[in-house]
Amino acid sequence: MRKIAKDKEQDGAEIDLTPMLDVVFIMLIFFIVVASFIKEAGVEVNRPDKNQPDNPEDSTSILVEIASDNQIWMENRRVDIRAVRANIQRLLAEDPEAPVTIKVEKGAEAGTVVDVADAARESGVAAVNWASDR
Repeated sequence: MRKIAKDKEQDGAEIDLTPMLDVVFIMLIFFIVVASFIKEAGVEVNRPDKNQPDNPEDSTSILVEIASDNQIWMENRRVDIRAVRANIQRLLAEDPEAPVTIKVEKGAEAGTVVDVADAARESGVAAVNWASDR
């Protein structure tokens, strides 16, 4: 009798892992499906082409330089961020087809770069090009 009771105890002591594995696989499928629908917010940046001139000053574009300490320079003079749009509009009056080239030094803050790009687009420029200080 004791042997039969001992066998029953051993049979009852086993843990069935099948339901737990089913739950894990269902959760895995759920997270894969949900992750495919999540779209992260960001700014789309068009990187400069290899066909663009190496020195932006040589082209006929309006050059806006952003230094590593977030100073903005146009026509070899320092410009406040609030005056960028007016300066670009003034230069566009001379040449309405001129694109704007924004030259960014390494270390400049992204907020300053975005503010300058927004000011350029608000001024009515046809194209905004990017150049990096190598």
